Amino acid sequence: MTSIKNKRLQLRLTDRQKDLITRAAEVQQTTMTNFILEKSYEAALEVLTEQTMFSLDDQEWEQFCEALSASPKSIPVLKKLLTEKSIFDEA
Repeated sequence: MTSIKNKRLQLRLTDRQKDLITRAAEVQQTTMTNFILEKSYEAALEVLTEQTMFSLDDQEWEQFCEALSASPKSIPVLKKLLTEKSIFDEA
């Protein structure tokens, strides 16, 4: 099932930018619109993936697992905050 493309995006660019993108699209044998859409979509996926996924080597993985397994650190201020009555409890 293909999605219907019903949204528009307008760009302002210099002659130099347009010429470069046009040439690159021609090399890829696609339209300038498709080239911009595909490349910007790929870039967006990469940016968001970098924010949500990370890779670790074996040593880093072991350190990560140890940190997750370690007992939580006691933070007195946080403990006090969580045991006090909340302003939202008063109604």
